[in-house]
Amino acid sequence: MKINPKDLQEKIAQSDVKLFDVRTPMEFEEVHIEGSELMPLNRLEPGKVTSNHDLCVMICGTGKRAEQARQQLESAGCKSLAVLEGGVTAWEQAGLPVKRGKAGISLERQVRIAAGLIVLLSVILGTWLNPGFYGVAAFVGAGLTFAGITDWCGMGMLLAKAPWNQRTSSTCEKQSCSP
Repeated sequence: MKINPKDLQEKIAQSDVKLFDVRTPMEFEEVHIEGSELMPLNRLEPGKVTSNHDLCVMICGTGKRAEQARQQLESAGCKSLAVLEGGVTAWEQAGLPVKRGKAGISLERQVRIAAGLIVLLSVILGTWLNPGFYGVAAFVGAGLTFAGITDWCGMGMLLAKAPWNQRTSSTCEKQSCSP
């Protein structure tokens, strides 16, 4: 089930709604919906998503990772799940309040930077050292094509685990976090 920002705001005012943000800790710290709880996609905890609430809403930047989280949690037996249509971006565009913190580089931009650097370096090394390095550029290109077709990005999942994308002490002090 998808829910648009205005309907979610009304639902929050009328009933017991729990918001789970499945983005990386860095993305969450940069901007999030007040009252949402951080639960990164790569560390979902079905036990925290209970039926004690009328509705549990998964949130991410645009709705894609939130849908993945909903599917994983639903297959683990969780009920009353929804996805915020358009994510935090749509919530903010609707003029609804968000909490801002320290800015960082989004996961999507990190993937573009990493892929670009790997391709550039492999082309330079292929030209100057050994043509075998061109294969690295081809591998990254194939990976990006696969990510575009399937909406699953292995490089993004790997970067999400990088230390700079992990929880900061200021986020844990303010949110209910588990290690």
